[in-house]
Amino acid sequence: MKSNKTEIIIDTNPFERRIALVEQGRLVEFYVERNKDRGITGNIYKGKVVRVLPGMQSAFVEIGLQRTSFLHVSDIKGPFDDLDEEEEEKEKERDRRPSRIQDVIKEGQEVMVQAAKEPIGTKGARVTSYISLPGRYLVFMPTYDKVAISRRISSDKERRRLRDIVSSVRKDGYGYIIRTVCEGMGKDEIQADMYFLEKLWDSILKKKSETKTPALIYEELDLTLRTIRDSFTSDIERLVIASREEFERASRFIEEFMPHLSGRVELYEGEEDVFDAHGIEIELADALERKVWLRSGGHIVLDQMEALTAIDVNTGKYVGKKSSDETILKTNLEAVKEVVYQLRLRNIGGIIVIDFIDMAKAADREKVYNALKEALKEDKARTNILKISELGIVEMTRKRTRESLAQSLCEPCPYCDGNSIVKARDTIIMDIYRELLKELPSRKKKVLLYVSPSVGEELISAQASVIEELERRTGKKVIVKPVERFHQERYEIA
Repeated sequence: MKSNKTEIIIDTNPFERRIALVEQGRLVEFYVERNKDRGITGNIYKGKVVRVLPGMQSAFVEIGLQRTSFLHVSDIKGPFDDLDEEEEEKEKERDRRPSRIQDVIKEGQEVMVQAAKEPIGTKGARVTSYISLPGRYLVFMPTYDKVAISRRISSDKERRRLRDIVSSVRKDGYGYIIRTVCEGMGKDEIQADMYFLEKLWDSILKKKSETKTPALIYEELDLTLRTIRDSFTSDIERLVIASREEFERASRFIEEFMPHLSGRVELYEGEEDVFDAHGIEIELADALERKVWLRSGGHIVLDQMEALTAIDVNTGKYVGKKSSDETILKTNLEAVKEVVYQLRLRNIGGIIVIDFIDMAKAADREKVYNALKEALKEDKARTNILKISELGIVEMTRKRTRESLAQSLCEPCPYCDGNSIVKARDTIIMDIYRELLKELPSRKKKVLLYVSPSVGEELISAQASVIEELERRTGKKVIVKPVERFHQERYEIA
């Protein structure tokens, strides 16, 4: 059931939401949010500074989570990630505030902060003292008195029109970022968005005054509504939702905030699982593999480590038809497209080193570098790329805002002291849940589920509700049988 359209496909169950962005029939982005460990990016907290570290120009802030959050001095000074370059320069010239963190905040001080990055591994969440509240057309910055505009709006005339509208109606002291989807919108729609965001801010301030520290005072939208707000634009031809309850909830949200797109929302009612029907499950499994084959017969190998990701390009089975230089260049150019695609799909961030096959000619190295730079223009994440070396090595960075695909779905391998990764127990349990939903209707009274001891323990204790939900929905009994010799990822239904 592959499609040439750009689609968002949403699959939900009582325990998790999974969202796939599909372009030209190929999975390009994947998001998962489990109810028990829902993400915190965008949440606003009333916290307390517990430690100031002048040597690192940062502070630790207690916001009520398992680990203290991290606040860098740059997250106190400048909030914008997407200012015009001209605006950025003006801000640097105008900014005369203290640059040392010890001059800005003190230990024991109460602060209102917003989570900017999820906790990753052993690191706590990164927070900022500059609050931003995304709306449909605008991002409201109630603590920053400036108007900025998305770089993706290219028309100077449209940029001036939108800036004039926002500047003419905004209150003193309030700032806004004009989002890309605002292009072409009229004053009434923009003003309504401003009114909604300002009312939301008033309610946050009220809750802050009534709440003890530390506390959550505003929770960002869940994954479904957040994706619709941020990604469901006129470029998306179809939004497919496989749950009636979620479909109705999403439809109400769309009708209120983007009624012109309501005709593009579809309820999926097929018998086959929606991700199976669109080939997404297979693509997800492939995205966790270390080796990725290229059409020519070459391949790339991706090794994700804590500090960086190394990507190695190999000719593999491809031997070419002419010279070795041509074979190497063709393989490297093909690898460029696949590398950029994998970075986006796997959501790989931080430092990335790409080891292309050695190229003797400087002109070939320039071709590969330019192709990589061009391909990265389509990536929404901010990237920085250095020139390709004589050895064919490219160093680059890609902005990290959330866990990678492997971090979301896997965990350190318990069999080799964490030197590799296996599917996380939560991921396996959700795989089992979906498999049993297909299997149970054809069974008479009960099924036996054979699993590894670690998955069995999780199913019987913390995830007992999964078995209860299956039995409630199907009227069949599920008996969990741990098997000592089973690998963590192995399970059998009998």
